[in-house]
Amino acid sequence: MFIFIFLCWSLSGVSGVDEVKSVSVTEGESVTLNTDTEIQTDELIAWRTGHNNLIAKIKGNNFERLRDRLTLDEKTGSLTITNTRTTDSGLYKVTGSRSKTPLNIFNLTVYARLPVPVISHSSKQSSSSSNCSLVCSVLNESDATLSWYAGMSVLSSISLSDLRVNLSLSLEIECLDDAYSCVINNTISTQTTHLNTELCGPCSGT
Repeated sequence: MFIFIFLCWSLSGVSGVDEVKSVSVTEGESVTLNTDTEIQTDELIAWRTGHNNLIAKIKGNNFERLRDRLTLDEKTGSLTITNTRTTDSGLYKVTGSRSKTPLNIFNLTVYARLPVPVISHSSKQSSSSSNCSLVCSVLNESDATLSWYAGMSVLSSISLSDLRVNLSLSLEIECLDDAYSCVINNTISTQTTHLNTELCGPCSGT
């Protein structure tokens, strides 16, 4: 009997409003974290970060923010962050004075804007003098994947994570027999550069 009661108590702590909601945006965009409720008379709505630091609160018509770029909805207490930055990423918790548990908990991820891939001739020796040796380069600033495509098919790719360095991916072809492109993408955005005949000529007959 003791074990059964213990298990029920343990499971109750990981459901309902304690569930963390994931939200992703690209830096510079605005994002709204909703309370999913309406403010009751004399109710205090407070927003805190994962370190339990108070960043904004509202009670009636009184609104206080402890950070720039924050606004609160007067009816719901929902938090809007404008002109987001990668440093805004993290946990956000909203509580109401009428509830013993958080109204909502969010895990916000703000992705850096993806750079446009640059395609150029490779400085490495190609396997054949008639081949076209290429390299696609980016300055990575967030989790992303860099890939070479031929049409819709992936030829090669590399995953990048939390690096701020120049990264490159090589490709060697005989001629342009398809629509080649270099693509960098993350969870919410993509940047593409297409290979043109200035760097590699079309195959004869195409």
